[in-house]
Amino acid sequence: MTNKKHTIIIAEAGVNHNGDISLAMELVDQAAASGADYVKFQTFKAEKLVSVSAKKAEYQKANDKGSDNQFEMLKKLELTENDHEVIIKRCKEKGIGFLSSAFDLDSLDYLQTLDIPFFKVPSGELVNTPYLKKIAAFKKKIILSTGMATLEEISEAIKVLEQQKFPKSDLIVLHCNTQYPTPFEDVNLRAMITIKDAFGVEIGYSDHTEGIEVPIAATAMGAVLIEKHFTLDKNMPGPDHKASLAPAELKAMVKAIRNIDVALGDGIKKPSKSEKDNIVIVRKSIHVKKALEAGHVIKEEDICLKRPATGLPPSMYEDIIGKKLFRGKKADEPLFHDDIIN
Repeated sequence: MTNKKHTIIIAEAGVNHNGDISLAMELVDQAAASGADYVKFQTFKAEKLVSVSAKKAEYQKANDKGSDNQFEMLKKLELTENDHEVIIKRCKEKGIGFLSSAFDLDSLDYLQTLDIPFFKVPSGELVNTPYLKKIAAFKKKIILSTGMATLEEISEAIKVLEQQKFPKSDLIVLHCNTQYPTPFEDVNLRAMITIKDAFGVEIGYSDHTEGIEVPIAATAMGAVLIEKHFTLDKNMPGPDHKASLAPAELKAMVKAIRNIDVALGDGIKKPSKSEKDNIVIVRKSIHVKKALEAGHVIKEEDICLKRPATGLPPSMYEDIIGKKLFRGKKADEPLFHDDIIN
């Protein structure tokens, strides 16, 4: 078993900037302050993503009042190329990596010009074969989100990537549920392990639950990457704010995941550095119950097991019965090897 030293944490800003570049800057600042590895936005052109007559999802209706039109909502949430450049500059200043998910083919091409470290496939594009073929051609690591998907659909997506000569070793598959917020009974974290076992890939988790417990649990179960939405204010208008973490919650999640990273260790069962001194204090050794003279033949009623473990170990309890004492012992003293005549 290897030591998993560092879970990749993506702070998902998404569209929580509400189309305001100043809010996007503040999101970058808060993500950097949390200790996350990356802050991720969304890159799209509304007219290439959704039809003008498309309706909002139920969670979008609940969290974004006004028009029921998805196109109108998304159009207001687009980031321009200049916005991307400003955000990337801020990321570099704050020492956090920049990422974005593309939702159309032209946006994929644009992100490729930005030299991002890896590409994230949103759950909705898992079954989009032209999208998968294009993203595989970039020959960069791919993070594949699997919300709403069956195991068979994940298998087909991986086949598409592999047919483009994309190595499975460069793939991380994220278990995900796309409901905002996700009910705990629908999380099904064990499906993450099912994905790992079925395809022999690295696994992660993209979380839309309320709170931070589930991504922490996913880390303990072996996720190498955690993605979580965050916002500056859950009460802001917009589709994703209510299912996102506040900045203080994001910071708490990152801290907890870092603690889990350390706590997972190397998998070798042995006394830890911090507990070695406790061995002598907590374990027992063979002691004499009463004062015994040299030459005394040890009987069971002469000895007992007590702390500390400075003398003969309990495993020798039966071995020393019938043996003679080389020297006298005071009551309650431990027995040592050189106290016994063999």
